[in-house]
Amino acid sequence: MAKLKNYVSRKHNLVKRSYIERMINQKVNCMKISKKFSYDYWDGDRKYGYGGYKYIDGYWKPLAKKLIKDYNLSNKSSLIDIGCGKGYLLCEIRKILPKIRLVGLDISNYAIKNSHMLIKNNLIQFDVRTKLPFKANEFDLAISLGTFHNFVLSELKLSLGEIRRISRKSYLMVESYRNDRELFNLQCWALTCRSFFNKSEWLWIYKEFK
Repeated sequence: MAKLKNYVSRKHNLVKRSYIERMINQKVNCMKISKKFSYDYWDGDRKYGYGGYKYIDGYWKPLAKKLIKDYNLSNKSSLIDIGCGKGYLLCEIRKILPKIRLVGLDISNYAIKNSHMLIKNNLIQFDVRTKLPFKANEFDLAISLGTFHNFVLSELKLSLGEIRRISRKSYLMVESYRNDRELFNLQCWALTCRSFFNKSEWLWIYKEFK
């Protein structure tokens, strides 16, 4: 049965953001550059994205351990990360379960080229807004963190359907909001977001697309 899981909000809330400064700093031009998902987005100036997305040993370990425990993963399991970026979460899972089958997909060739050596050979450049090249129920678990809010509704329908097709279980995290202040902050800060949905709307979408 589907349920809400609050895995990442604590880390998200620890980061301070200057929302107004982002909005007035040539944001439209920055959005165009960010959506290329190349150097500027990952490791360039903060106005284009992360401002330097580096590997921090153990940073993703707590989430890796939660996923392994909650979804009963073992060295015999298989997991796919949709929109894996540089694969740092997969790297932490690999450290705990060295024989688990891992696959990461991301649209960014730059991110994959600059991924962690422990996981680089498991990452594939791929636009996940299209049909995925895997069999039905090929993976025990599909995960996606911070990817699906970058899609428009028609792309969401296809991609969520593909997640359901290729995996037995899934954990999906998206940017959302619960009130007007959070919506304003999201509109100011987000560079690649195309689906500004609140909590109830995301729940409706997940249910509607099964």
